[in-house]
Amino acid sequence: MYLADETWPELGDYFENESLALVPLGSTEQHGPHLPEGTDHLIAEGFAREVAERTGYLCTPTINIGVSPHHRQFHGTMWADAPVFRDYVESITRNLAYHGIDRVIYVNAHGGNIEHLREVGRRLRDEEVLYAIEWMWNDSIPDLVDDLFEQNGPHGGPKETAMIQHLRPELVREDRLEDARDGGIASVDAAETEKFGARTFYDAADNTGNGVLGDQTDATAEKGEQMFEAATEQLVKLCDWLDAQDFQDLMPEEHV
Repeated sequence: MYLADETWPELGDYFENESLALVPLGSTEQHGPHLPEGTDHLIAEGFAREVAERTGYLCTPTINIGVSPHHRQFHGTMWADAPVFRDYVESITRNLAYHGIDRVIYVNAHGGNIEHLREVGRRLRDEEVLYAIEWMWNDSIPDLVDDLFEQNGPHGGPKETAMIQHLRPELVREDRLEDARDGGIASVDAAETEKFGARTFYDAADNTGNGVLGDQTDATAEKGEQMFEAATEQLVKLCDWLDAQDFQDLMPEEHV
């Protein structure tokens, strides 16, 4: 069920019987010369809408702009400052709690959002408002991603390229895959910006001239479909597990 397509009486029926919602989040940021700036939010929405369709759980509209200042040197990147992003996500999650939702899965496809979504989840849990957790698609299938690609990226690499080839093939600039590979770098290790246990880089531009890593020519729509199906299965299982939990068991333990 997609919230924005429903009427308020229809949603009332959902809230009477269910208490779980999926909130897709991504970014609007550079993904190299071959992928659209909407890559992350397109992937997040793809997963959330598919799982909502398969399970009947509620999917909210997508949060399209995330914490992306580290991509700001590239044209068109948009970002929210981290405190603003956290407050915004917390606010809309409290909207859901007001209507009766007491457990939320942040269906995330942007690494820059992870720590902030976990912080929002902690805030809401500490206040016993609801239980919210962050889910990142590639983290749910790490072995498959490693098996499919010799060097998966991370940013704008073959795993994201393959996913967009599957979900929105018309948006992939197939004639620029070699340019993406040759103008970027293979990995963060190859950039040599980690020194003696410290990360010396702050921005993507510190590592790569065209904004991406990995070998984009290793991507195919078939690999994207394989990852999409495997990760979707994981998210369905997470939804069913979370829905089955007693709410009080999800709340903080008492002080010892």
